[in-house]
Amino acid sequence: MNSLTTRFTGDSLTRTVCIGLVALAGAWQAPASAATPQKRPNILLIMADDLGYTDIGRFGSEIATPNLDRLAHEGATMTQFHASPFCSPTRAMLMSGSDNHLVGFGDMAELITEQQRGKPGYEGHLNDRVVPMAQVLKDAGYRTAMTGKWHLGVKEEHSPASFGFDHSYALVQGGSSHWGDQSGIVAVDPDKPPRALYREDGKSVSVPSDFYSSDFFAARLIEYLKAGEDTGKPFFGYLAFTAPHWPLQAHDEDIRKYDGRYAAGYDALRKERLARLDKLGIVPAGTEVFEGQALWPKWDTLSAAEQASEAKRMAVYAAMVDSMDRNIGRVLEYLRESGQLENTFIFFLSDNGADGNSVYDVARTREWIHKDMDNSIENLGKPGSFTEYGPGWAQVGSTPHRLYKSFMYQGGISVPAIAWGPGVAAGTVKNAFAHVTDIAPTIYEVAGTQHPGTRYQGKDVLPVRGKSMLAYLEGKADGLRDENDVVGWELGGRKALRKGDWKIVFANKPWGTEQWELFNLAEDRAEQHDLSGSNPDKLREMVAAWDQFVQETGTLEIPNLAARPGYSNAARYYEDLKIEAGLKPRSAR
Repeated sequence: MNSLTTRFTGDSLTRTVCIGLVALAGAWQAPASAATPQKRPNILLIMADDLGYTDIGRFGSEIATPNLDRLAHEGATMTQFHASPFCSPTRAMLMSGSDNHLVGFGDMAELITEQQRGKPGYEGHLNDRVVPMAQVLKDAGYRTAMTGKWHLGVKEEHSPASFGFDHSYALVQGGSSHWGDQSGIVAVDPDKPPRALYREDGKSVSVPSDFYSSDFFAARLIEYLKAGEDTGKPFFGYLAFTAPHWPLQAHDEDIRKYDGRYAAGYDALRKERLARLDKLGIVPAGTEVFEGQALWPKWDTLSAAEQASEAKRMAVYAAMVDSMDRNIGRVLEYLRESGQLENTFIFFLSDNGADGNSVYDVARTREWIHKDMDNSIENLGKPGSFTEYGPGWAQVGSTPHRLYKSFMYQGGISVPAIAWGPGVAAGTVKNAFAHVTDIAPTIYEVAGTQHPGTRYQGKDVLPVRGKSMLAYLEGKADGLRDENDVVGWELGGRKALRKGDWKIVFANKPWGTEQWELFNLAEDRAEQHDLSGSNPDKLREMVAAWDQFVQETGTLEIPNLAARPGYSNAARYYEDLKIEAGLKPRSAR
């Protein structure tokens, strides 16, 4: 068995990474037994940003993630957990327990069109119909803290401080340099580089000079939790990493661990991960795999310089995931040392599938990056670099699913998820469908409280639409939904609906057919076989359910919306790769 042992000192941990179904040595130490808690459990919610389905060890990855792997092996591994295909709508559903079209994120705030602007549910921030999770828990006597990516409103009145968090240090936009706030993510004017906005307890702040996102967010959350230890109150902590969202940036020592690891390319890594998925029981043996769109070049058609750049990008991405896991370990070790870990319910998830899109195509971002950023192979991952890792690696991260972030196919919405803590059946693999709206009611049940329903402080509010997972996680129920329960998705004109094992998907060409496609996910997890023609009765039933979903949620169906400019699905990624690998001049854009 291969192993990699690395010792950390100070705030870090001794850890041993082993591939396989073994108890992982090192890192934080779990409690000896899952005793019945003496008081209400603490709650720790951890979210990764753009982490692919197979990007942690428990889900088949080669990347060192011993802390998450240990949580999974000693808790519940959720193989069919679903989110939105975009970050802010997922976070809106997480905080509300309701559908994104009802709570203010019918579309991404950055991409709202004139037809959507001003319509109910398309405010671009959590609207006043939401009683957010932190507020419900605060009202129930919890102290509340969050660090990391908020992305649910930029203004102070829409920041975490206004939604129930006692303390917060938040990136309020969708992304930024991991080395500081000197660059945001979208440039309107290439001569005026964007600057990210952070807020602490609602007020605008500048990040410290030694900032690296994952290190800082974990450390600041620990500070917040330590400060409230003497209150006697349980805590709700929300740790929302910006890793591994682009730009790809990491510590040199973390990148060096993965240098050369990805030289074999996309197909080789996909085969490795699929074999581990099978061995670990995450997917059934013989699962069919989506291997990528025909528009994308195969690894062996890339030049040596392009391959070298791609391999380095994936090494930086792996380093970001590695660092995120190490910082999760720091938080867990603090909880262990302070005697709080045994009585803490932990839930981990990614906000959407791996991201194979390109921000270069939004506004004038491409011009800014080509003008000001050094994306040479030697500089990748360092301050002053700003790059993505493209559709090739993203499709590997989505294995075995079809496509990735921004799509309603499984690659965009099926995410890794782990539950651990008091009552959670240890060492279990949970294969039933679950959804991000289910987290809020689960946490309320864990905390011994409940959402106020349809009235709060004298005004009408939205009830929770999700279902508590607690009985399922405890092994007292086989699942959350029956074959007649419906869950729908829509963003940017792409849409889907699931009912039992059946799913319909609509995507624009060339990614889909621009018609409803029908899949049986029990038999075709990779959505390779469209059954709409051979099963018209089921298709009609599903489309009728979709129409009902639209009525319930106020979803706006706008013709040709999926083809709008914006997220380009990396149509020009390989052109930019040639420039950044030194094969074309920077003026070639």
